[in-house]
Amino acid sequence: MGKQVYIIHGYGASPSNHWFPWLKEKLIADNHQVSVLHMPNSSDPKKEEWLKKLANKIKNLDNNAYFVAHSLGSITLLNYLEQLDPLPGFGGFILVSGFAERLSSLPSLDPFTVEKVDYQKIISATNSRAVIAAKDDYIVPFQLSENLSKQLDTSFYPVEKGGHFLEDDGFITFPLAYDILSNMIKTV
Repeated sequence: MGKQVYIIHGYGASPSNHWFPWLKEKLIADNHQVSVLHMPNSSDPKKEEWLKKLANKIKNLDNNAYFVAHSLGSITLLNYLEQLDPLPGFGGFILVSGFAERLSSLPSLDPFTVEKVDYQKIISATNSRAVIAAKDDYIVPFQLSENLSKQLDTSFYPVEKGGHFLEDDGFITFPLAYDILSNMIKTV
């Protein structure tokens, strides 16, 4: 039975960047439905606009729904899930270079992290959770992703050399993310 996978890109990106098209093709080949959301004004993101985009695009949040979010997409997804009342149970998520604390290098993104996330609410709604982070990430400090993993009680996948998992870092494919997601879907 195919699942519904939503891929949420980050700051300054679009659905055609990085490893998103590759992951989409791989998942479609496995008979999943895949939406790579086009987040508005990604080089000057506004929290309300990003949350609205998720609200408009995410249909049927249930056990067949999975998310792969990159960087700013991660905290946006968490903010979105948290405001749902009630938050229905759903399949799971992978957060790549995720963070929920302010980035000193990008103060314009502070509005996304001002409010503390209700981690317990999100944990109780999900079957599977993972965080992937590179030790040499030069945009989101590795420690922030590790903190997020602990707070969300996720599986944690540290990568020695991955940078911020961008095209410029050599990531036009991302087998690790694909393998983790495939395993999540299989073990249900």
